[in-house]
Amino acid sequence: MKLFYRHSGQGQPLIILHGLFGSSDNWFSLAKVFAEHYSVYLVDQRNHGQSPQSDDFNYKLLTEDLHGFINDHHLDKPHIIGHSMGGKTAMNFAVKYPNQLDSLIVVDIAPKQYPVHHDHILDGLHTINLQTLTSRNEADQILSSHIPETAVRQFLLKNLSRTSDGKFEWKVNLRAIDDHIEEIGDGMQFPGTYGGPTLFIKGANSNYFKPDDDNTIVKIFPKAEIITLVSGHWVQAEKPKEFAETVLSFLKKV
Repeated sequence: MKLFYRHSGQGQPLIILHGLFGSSDNWFSLAKVFAEHYSVYLVDQRNHGQSPQSDDFNYKLLTEDLHGFINDHHLDKPHIIGHSMGGKTAMNFAVKYPNQLDSLIVVDIAPKQYPVHHDHILDGLHTINLQTLTSRNEADQILSSHIPETAVRQFLLKNLSRTSDGKFEWKVNLRAIDDHIEEIGDGMQFPGTYGGPTLFIKGANSNYFKPDDDNTIVKIFPKAEIITLVSGHWVQAEKPKEFAETVLSFLKKV
């Protein structure tokens, strides 16, 4: 699958993978910062953004999509950053292809299975009738009965776009996400470990980590550094300056 991407900067390649319901658009500001030092590739994963859509959706496929992207663009030993679902893709890639990356940065996700917890988001998105929808404000009002957090709604509604005839459509493949939501909660798909430089960045107020997750991390990623920033799950959006400084400090040591 040929993934859509945005490129900026020069130097060693740095690939950034968004999370579920996200896209390369979410990383514009940070990409500008990183592009001062690296050749940055913001990638839309399958069923998201401007990349192709598919009925199939799981981490083995996402891992192979990333592998194909690196080969297609002849990227030599990139650094890879992944947030949430993108972090799971990056972790699986690092374990399966440990010699094809220079370092791994995982943002607010652990290498474990998560129970389905996006039901209310999917329910809310499905209540929006695209055939009768007249504005983003109307979509926001409909969504608010399912998702009270304004910032989360704004993030989700970035997936709403206008068609050539003035109607609305989703950039994300809601049907595929619905059908495979349990698989998106899956843990590691490949056996083994990644012994290269690794950084895990956690949000102090996120509910994605349990106290014993650090032990799970170092078993699979023995060189992992684990840093916590005061934020929720979207660490890079809530603390962009601190996030960028943390990433660049780590990459300089690599």
